[in-house]
Amino acid sequence: MRFCYKRVSTADQNTARQLAGMEFDREFVEKISGKNTNRPELKSLLGVLRSGDEVHIHELSRLARNTKDLLDIVQQVLDAGASIKFHKENLMFTANEAASPVQNLMLSMLGSIAQFERDLLLERQREGITLAKQRGVYKGRQSKFTSHDMERIKSDFSESSNKASLAKKWGISRAYLYRLANAA
Repeated sequence: MRFCYKRVSTADQNTARQLAGMEFDREFVEKISGKNTNRPELKSLLGVLRSGDEVHIHELSRLARNTKDLLDIVQQVLDAGASIKFHKENLMFTANEAASPVQNLMLSMLGSIAQFERDLLLERQREGITLAKQRGVYKGRQSKFTSHDMERIKSDFSESSNKASLAKKWGISRAYLYRLANAA
């Protein structure tokens, strides 16, 4: 079977550009960070692979954000007897066929470059937040609750003996419920 794995990091992004115009027997699509391998669709894909299957991925940064995870996932695909192709990088790895030393080097190097780019992005983000805080313009993530909601939460909090069900009602954690209830 021919499978494809598509991933974007956030819900407002889309996967339309990934492997556009190609046909597959089954697609695994996720809108989740690639910071680790704890991804439901990735686990499903790895769980259904059989000998002779093909996995197609637009580019290797869609599969993993660090070199170790990338190499581990590629090895899991190969151990299942399947092959994996990264289209943008034009790299193909097939079970029971030794990859050329150049292919292995390219996979490791490109994986390292993707990880380096991600690390730089996070570093720039942290620097920008620090500078914005120093200027007093960074307020953090804005609450999804209106002032009316906040009044109701505080009122409900003082009246409720079951804080866990109250947190569930508002769709938040108990810890966040307590922070909101105790906010000035």
